[in-house]
Amino acid sequence: MDPTIFGFLLSDGLISGALYALVALSLVLVFAVTRVILIPMGEWVMYAPLTQAGFLEGRLPATVGLSALLLLVWAVLDRRRGRAPWLLAGWAVGVGLLGMAGVRWPSLAGPIAFLVVLPLGPASFRLFFEPLPQGSVLLYLILAVGLHFVYKGLGLAFFGPDQFRLPALWPGELGVLGLPVPGQGVLLVAAALLAMAGLFLFFTTLYGKALRAAAVNRLGARISGISVREAGRVAFLLATAVGAAAGLLAAPLTNASYDMGFLLGLKGFVAAILGGLVSYPLAVVGGGLVGLLEAFSSFYASAYKEAIVFTLLLPVLAWRSLSALTLEEEE
Repeated sequence: MDPTIFGFLLSDGLISGALYALVALSLVLVFAVTRVILIPMGEWVMYAPLTQAGFLEGRLPATVGLSALLLLVWAVLDRRRGRAPWLLAGWAVGVGLLGMAGVRWPSLAGPIAFLVVLPLGPASFRLFFEPLPQGSVLLYLILAVGLHFVYKGLGLAFFGPDQFRLPALWPGELGVLGLPVPGQGVLLVAAALLAMAGLFLFFTTLYGKALRAAAVNRLGARISGISVREAGRVAFLLATAVGAAAGLLAAPLTNASYDMGFLLGLKGFVAAILGGLVSYPLAVVGGGLVGLLEAFSSFYASAYKEAIVFTLLLPVLAWRSLSALTLEEEE
C-alpha cells in the first residue's frame, strides 16, 4: 500500500467514523438517561435526508403527517394536564405549516426536514416507552426492535426503494497533507466533535446530572423532585436532534435510502459499546475506530468488511463479561 492510498483510506475512515460517532452519541445519550437501547435511531437518521429529498422534489413528505399524528395522539393522552395538550396540538400544526413551507421554499429544505423529524423521538418515548416506567432493559430492547421494524416499513411506504443524493453544504474540497478531503466530510467530523463536547459538558451541569439521576435511581430522583418522564423526553429529543443532523450532513457523501438505517444503527451501536454505553468521548473514539476498520477492510477484504467490523464486539463483550464475574465475586 503506497502512502497515497493509505491517506485516502484514512480520510474515508475518519469521515465514516464521524457519522458512526454521531449515531453512537445518540445511543449513549438515550441509554444513559432511560436505559433504552434505541434501535430505531438509524431509521430517524435516514428520515431527515429523505424528507429533505421530498421537499427538493416539490412534494410533501409523509413524515410531516407522521410527526403531526404522533403529536396529536400525545396531546390526547395528556388531555388532562393543563396547557400541555394545547402546546402539543400547536406543535403538530407547526409541523404541518413547516411541511408546506418546505414545499414552497426548497432552499430551506434541510432545516425544515430537521424540524419535521425532531418530534419523532420524544413522541415515540411518550407513546411507547413511558407507559412502561418499571420496564427492564430487555423489555425496552424488545420494544425498540419492534419499533425499528415499524419505522423501517413506514420508510419503504413513505419514500420507496429509491436512493437519493442531496446537494452538499460545502461542495468543494480541502487539501489536507496533499490529499483532497471533501468539505462536507470536514463538516461531518466537526459536527461529531462538537456534539461530543456539548454532551460531555451538558452532563456536568446540574440539569444534566438530574437527567442521569433519573436513570440511576428513579425513586430517588422522584423524591428529589426530578421528573423521570421529562428526563426521558428531553433525552429522546436531544438524541433525535443529533441523529437527524448526522443524516443531513452525511447524505451528500452517500446515497440515502430507507434501508440504510439499520446497518448504520448497528455500526453506531458497535461504537457505543466500545465506549461502554456511558462515555461520550469513548463513543467518538469508537466511531472513529469502526470507520477506520471498515475503510481498511474494504481495501483488503471487501467481501468481509461488515463481519470484520462486528467482530469488534467480541473482545469488548468478553472483557465486560469477565469484569462482571470479578465484581460478583467481590460482592
